[in-house]
Amino acid sequence: MNLRNYLKNLVKRGFLKKEEIGIDQIRALLSGASKNILSAQKNLEIDEETCYTMAYNSMIKVARALLFLQGLRPDDGQQHKTTVDVAGKILGAEFKNLINQFDNMRKKRNVFTYDPLAPLSYEETKNVLFLRSPTRKRLLFRNTTS
Repeated sequence: MNLRNYLKNLVKRGFLKKEEIGIDQIRALLSGASKNILSAQKNLEIDEETCYTMAYNSMIKVARALLFLQGLRPDDGQQHKTTVDVAGKILGAEFKNLINQFDNMRKKRNVFTYDPLAPLSYEETKNVLFLRSPTRKRLLFRNTTS
């Protein structure tokens, strides 16, 4: 199914809704994503959960910006899952591995958000800051503070 039909199907099924979204909203999301990743980097040595959450928030904001660029907004009870799935479809097969990592982050964040005893290691948290871009073979979130 091509992207256009895929998105039309999700609108029809109530997962997405069409909406006029201004470029100011997209810019605000991307600006927030940039701040979130800086916050994640600064918190790595202090609090793994905060670092992981901020890295995840950065990615979800970028993914939402992709949907907004299509004139769509998630409109269901599983907005984060829908956002990840649709971002994956928009980005295509070349980004499949990155989207799978992002979806695993979504699931992990959900677990430790609702289960305070769920383990989250320093190494696992550090790894989310070094996800690799499949097209440029460079760090997606590199240390921007040095």
